[in-house]
Amino acid sequence: MTETWRNWSGSQQARPVRVARPASTGEVADAVKEAAREGLRLKAVGAGHSFSPVAVADGVQLRLDRLDEPYAVDTESGLVTVGAGMPLWKLNPLLAAHGLALENMGDIDRQTVAGAISTGTHGSGIRFGGIATQVRALELVLADGSVVTCSATERPELFAAARVGLGALGVLTRVTLQCVPGYVLHARDATAPVAETLDRMHELADTHDHFEFFWFPHSELTLTRRFRRLPGTTPLRPIGELSRRVDETVSGLGFEGLNRLGTRFPALVPPLTRLAARAMSTREWTDLSHRVFASARDVRFHEGEFAIPRERAGEALRELKSWIDTHDERVSFPLEVRFAAADDIWLSTAYGRESCYIAFHQYHRMPYDRYFRACEDILGAHGGRPHWGKTHGLDAERLRPRYERFDDFVALRDRLDPAGLFSNPYLDRVLGRAPGDTA
Repeated sequence: MTETWRNWSGSQQARPVRVARPASTGEVADAVKEAAREGLRLKAVGAGHSFSPVAVADGVQLRLDRLDEPYAVDTESGLVTVGAGMPLWKLNPLLAAHGLALENMGDIDRQTVAGAISTGTHGSGIRFGGIATQVRALELVLADGSVVTCSATERPELFAAARVGLGALGVLTRVTLQCVPGYVLHARDATAPVAETLDRMHELADTHDHFEFFWFPHSELTLTRRFRRLPGTTPLRPIGELSRRVDETVSGLGFEGLNRLGTRFPALVPPLTRLAARAMSTREWTDLSHRVFASARDVRFHEGEFAIPRERAGEALRELKSWIDTHDERVSFPLEVRFAAADDIWLSTAYGRESCYIAFHQYHRMPYDRYFRACEDILGAHGGRPHWGKTHGLDAERLRPRYERFDDFVALRDRLDPAGLFSNPYLDRVLGRAPGDTA
């Protein structure tokens, strides 16, 4: 056995039989064939930023960090092909150097390209989809060791499934993304009462390129974030050095200290969260898109997130507020609410509907099971689909009716990987076991 691997939050761990670090598609294919000969399951892992056990390996762990090279950058078409193990924090400056950018991204850039698309990572903006919607072609290694490519015109069924493939269909080795000309975001943070934000959230989502808000339970304040897209030639007015250092203190060491205090003295959590909410301030700045979208996450936490139909957002959020207000649950982290466009990717949480994403968090040293179960139950009753990279307890029986193409995905998985080479206990739970899986 190798040394223990842990994900970012510390909630998942594995001791794989063997770790491989391929540097080419051919080496990935060799590792897949070798695992199959030995009767071992194989899982690719990226940055370990998923809170769910989607990438936990009990056989061979395939680390993709050496598959991080750019292969093609076409500034005319915007098509960019990179190794699937390239992290977003490395991809974004590469694109910027060529006058390009991702059309949209989430608020963390630590994930690899493969991990971000495979779990359905998304950002905000009712006219913009998740990162997987920007994919134009994939290269992957199948369970028999063969290397295939897929796109909208080449193996379109595989393309429809593999863009959010959970690592169940093969190992991604190269990804071609449709990028856009580089652009700038004007950002405005402002606090507002919870009731006002809930009343106006659909209007704000419709009238801004990107809109989201944070609400600290136990408080009556939200922090709203509004981004406006501007041409790449727009003069930059980034956050000043003093303001950046204050941010790092308040959201980093300062917030860590408040959470540690709340862990030791749980009765202090409500007043501490109200203090954190009051510390949020109104400000505006303008910077390159990826510098505005992504922010540091220095305080560790657990997270769950569900996508519900956009029109159910108000009712669901008021039910969550009512549950927190009427239960003795100490929640030190905010709820995060975002809106995104519908897409056509089979296991995407936004398949076929405009979505409201509601993410719930808890400090990693504090209990979270009861709170997360309540969020899952409330959001599930509104048609919630769990983010594949975040904590949830649903299984295939309960997930199937939430996805129109669920059975199509499972049937494709069963054809491509009948022995369950790419499975693990999480995929056994959420998809069901492969027909020939004897592990």
